[in-house]
Amino acid sequence: MMASSDVDIQGEGSLLSDQNPSEMDALCPSPPGPSRPQRNYERIGGQTGTTFFQTLIHLLKGNIGTGLLGLPLAVKNAGLVLGPISLLVMGVIAVHCMRLLVKCSHHLSAKMNRPSLTYGEAAQYGMENVLWLRRHSHWGRRTVNLFLIITQLGFCCVYFVFLSDNVKQVVEAANATTFSCHMNYTNQTQILVPSFDSRLYMLCFLPAMILLVFTPNLKYLAPLSLVANLVMTISLVLIYFYSLTHITSPINLPAVGRAKDYPLFFGTAIFAFEGIGVVLPLENKMQRPQSFPLVLYLGMGIVTFLYTSLGTIGYLCFGEHIEGSITLNLPNCWTYQAVKLLYCFGIFITFALQFYVPAEIIIPPVVARVSARWETAVDLLLRTVLVIFTCALAILIPELDLVISLVGSVSSSFLALIFPPILQILIFHTEGLSPLVTIKNIVISLVGLIGFLTGTYIAIVEIVARNRLDHGEALSSYMVQ
Repeated sequence: MMASSDVDIQGEGSLLSDQNPSEMDALCPSPPGPSRPQRNYERIGGQTGTTFFQTLIHLLKGNIGTGLLGLPLAVKNAGLVLGPISLLVMGVIAVHCMRLLVKCSHHLSAKMNRPSLTYGEAAQYGMENVLWLRRHSHWGRRTVNLFLIITQLGFCCVYFVFLSDNVKQVVEAANATTFSCHMNYTNQTQILVPSFDSRLYMLCFLPAMILLVFTPNLKYLAPLSLVANLVMTISLVLIYFYSLTHITSPINLPAVGRAKDYPLFFGTAIFAFEGIGVVLPLENKMQRPQSFPLVLYLGMGIVTFLYTSLGTIGYLCFGEHIEGSITLNLPNCWTYQAVKLLYCFGIFITFALQFYVPAEIIIPPVVARVSARWETAVDLLLRTVLVIFTCALAILIPELDLVISLVGSVSSSFLALIFPPILQILIFHTEGLSPLVTIKNIVISLVGLIGFLTGTYIAIVEIVARNRLDHGEALSSYMVQ
C-alpha cells in the first residue's frame, strides 16, 4: 500500500507544489529521451522501461503491507459472511477507480500534449475543464498532494506502532520461547515477562528511523529493499500456513458484525486497498503501457484474493481473540517469533520508502529558500522533524487497529474512492458522458464520503474511549499500590 505519483520537479515555492514522487522514481528512475504524446502509447526510453513482470511485481509491492495483516480484525468487525463479501466489493470498486484514473490521465495527456501526468496534475487539468472551476484549478493539485502527504505520514505512524507492538511482544516472551508451535488457550503469544510500555519502544526506534531517512539516495537501499520483500514474502507464507492448519469451527462466529463496528472495517479495508497512487507512475514507466490494464487486473486480482483469504482465514483461526495485526496472535515459538522480527525488518526498510513521498513534496521548496551553505543542514533538520512528528502521533495513538482505520478513513478514502469518479465527471461531462455513468460515479464518491465521515468518527470515539480506559486502569493500579 503506497500512495505515490511521479516526480515532476517544477517548484513553485509551495509546500504543495507539483512534486508527486514515488519510491519507483528513486529505485527505478525514468530513462532520458524525447517526449511523445501519451495517446501513442509510447514512453520515454523505449525498451529501457519496465517489463510486464516488473510492473506486476511493483504493483503487488505497492499494495501489500501492514494493511494486509490487519484484515482479519476487519473481517471480525464486519462479520464472517459480510466481511469477505465487502472485501470483494471493495476490491472491485478500488480497481475500477484505478482504471478511471488511468483513463483520465490518457485523455488529459493527449489533450495537453504531455507524455505523462501525475495524480495531482490530472486533478488540476480536470478542474480546468470546468469553466467555473478554472481559476481555482491549482487547488485540485494541491489537494491531491495534501492527501498524499497525510496518507504517507499516516503509513509511517502505523509502522511505528506495528514495530513497537511486535518487538515488545517478542521481548516479553523471549525467556519462554520454545520450539513447540502449538496454539495456547488464548490463541496468542503468552506474555511472561512484562516490559516497557509500547510508547517507549517507539522512542527506541526513533533514532534508527531518523538515521534511515538520512540516506541521500534511496538507490542505496535497493538491496535492502529486495531482502525486505523476500523476508516479508516468507513471513506471509508462514502466517498462511499456521492459520490454515489451525482453523477452528466458525459456528460461534457472527455472520454479520455490529453496525457500529462496520466503519472500522471500512477504514482498515480502504487502508489496505489504497494503492491508487502507484498506478500512474507504473503505467508511465512501462515499455508497453497498452498492456497496463492486464497488469492492473491481474495484480489487483491477486491482491484482492490475498486480502479476502487472509482476512477470512485469520478470523477463522483466532476468532474473537484476533489482534490489530495477525502477527500478534502467532504462538510463542522460535519459528513465529522469527516471523515477527523478519516482518519488522521489512517494515523498517519500507519506512524510508514511504517517507520519501512526503519528504520530496515538503522539503525541496523549503530548502530552495535558504543559502547553499545551509541546504544540507535544513534538509536533515526537516527530515528529523517529520520523523519526530510521525513518532509523536504514534505515541498519542498507540492502538494499531485504530490508527490503521483512522488513516484509511481520513485520507485513503479520498484518494482511492472519492477523487477518481469526480475526475471522470469533470473531464468527460462535455463529451457525452452517459447519465448512468454519472450516477455510478456519484454513488462511488458518496460511498467514499460516507466511509470517510463514519470511519473517522468511530475511530476517534474508540481512541478516546480506550485512552480513558487505560488511564482508569492506571489510576486504579496506582491507588491499589
